[in-house]
Amino acid sequence: MSMFRKGSVIVLFFLLSKFTFSQLGDGKIDMPNLKVRKSGPYVGAQRGKYWMGELGAEFQWKQVKLVTAVTQSVHTGFNYDFNQNILGYDLGYWIKPSRLGLTYGGNLIFRSNFNQNRVGFAPVMGYKLFGFHLQTGFNFLSAAASFKNTNTFFVSLRFVLINQRDIKLDH
Repeated sequence: MSMFRKGSVIVLFFLLSKFTFSQLGDGKIDMPNLKVRKSGPYVGAQRGKYWMGELGAEFQWKQVKLVTAVTQSVHTGFNYDFNQNILGYDLGYWIKPSRLGLTYGGNLIFRSNFNQNRVGFAPVMGYKLFGFHLQTGFNFLSAAASFKNTNTFFVSLRFVLINQRDIKLDH
């Protein structure tokens, strides 16, 4: 018997025995569960009425399944508008419920012109492809008497530099 046939017979035997003995249980075949965790810094730009540069860190985790792969992420970072002298901090979360779908999430935000501060939140929606993440959203900020020169409606583009990746396979 050739080496290819021996290997085929062994694989066929294991597959048939798995299907045969699966009838004794609840009828479900246990598929391996693959979990991927990635983290790294990001660099980006935000454009609304004003340009802002962004730097921060992002932690992503994904549960890979045969049909779907749900990705979730938390991130924190700061942004700065050099022309308007506005400093901002963001803390956010997003989820991508399918392989090719949109991302949905939100940010808690803080903005300061070094005289007055504004806090708020921003619902965001975007699309992630490879390391790039394009998002759009609206900043709902607390009221301020004279501090108006910050973005409300915005589009941001970030690139995450993954420098740590952990892969775990559960049976």
